Amino acid sequence: MKFCSKDEAVRYMNRSGLSGRPFIFIVDYKQEHVWVEEPDAVDPEELLYDLNGFTNVTGNGKQYPKKQVEWETEPVSFETYSRSFQTVSGHIRAGNSYLVNLTCATPVRTNLTLKEIFYSSQAPYRLWLRDRFVIFSPEIFVRMEDGFIYSYPMKGTIDASRPDARERILADKKEEAEHATIVDLIRNDLSQVASDVTVSRYRYIDELETNKGRLLQVSSEIRGKLPDDWKAVLGTVLFSLLPAGSITGAPKKKTMEIIDEAETYRRGFYTGVMGYFDGNRLDSAVMIRFLEQEGERLLFKSGGGITSQSDLQSEYNEMKQKVYVPIY
Repeated sequence: MKFCSKDEAVRYMNRSGLSGRPFIFIVDYKQEHVWVEEPDAVDPEELLYDLNGFTNVTGNGKQYPKKQVEWETEPVSFETYSRSFQTVSGHIRAGNSYLVNLTCATPVRTNLTLKEIFYSSQAPYRLWLRDRFVIFSPEIFVRMEDGFIYSYPMKGTIDASRPDARERILADKKEEAEHATIVDLIRNDLSQVASDVTVSRYRYIDELETNKGRLLQVSSEIRGKLPDDWKAVLGTVLFSLLPAGSITGAPKKKTMEIIDEAETYRRGFYTGVMGYFDGNRLDSAVMIRFLEQEGERLLFKSGGGITSQSDLQSEYNEMKQKVYVPIY
């Protein structure tokens, strides 16, 4: 797999957009490693993808019979998480950020391979890279089609089995404030590349099935009008919005510095973006729900947004709750 620079990727995407030539792409969190390729050139022995129906998958994965899932996790200790949390909280109290997405890497032991997890997932955006990682993301980053751009930030997660879970998550003041901050950030981001930016749907709920049961997640839809020549500046538009606001925070630049200070590992491709352009429409997803292979071990990367209203124990529990595999 050959990676290119951000500038090379922007030029490639702009040329492809102008000529209507399809491509698929992966961008890491810091935009230091970018991969972009024509779909016909992708080797399915090295990379499999199913990005909202745009796929190189043949068959249905029946070569992997269902089995009893073994899934053991070793989350970072409460003390380690607390130190990162306190670093973030100190910056928030100082007024350096309103919202910081704090994440961790959790070692996992499982009898599933990365490819089995890819095939078992029902997530709308899935990608498997041989001996590297698997992604089963529910979160759209941006869509560009018919002269409009759409973004769908996802903030707020709750166990669906809790009594009155739907009403509880929508009434949670901390979650509401966090979601409002991200919606405002994304609206400002889109305003850099589009006009008439509006929030067309606010705080709607999706349901996910996992090996730990059902989860409810809260999203919003934001829409803006692109310039008439948007396909010719496809890469320029996409990279001007990176990294995704939902997995950094606000203000974005300073919050990324806080993330570097507080987190105890390198994100790499986790919380980057992946997507495709079919010649007329671009669709992309945030690379969350991410299991990475590092030598002989597997690391599941997860986290959540920290605000001035965040509770340490609750945030620690949410980070652990997100370490799951799809129903298998």
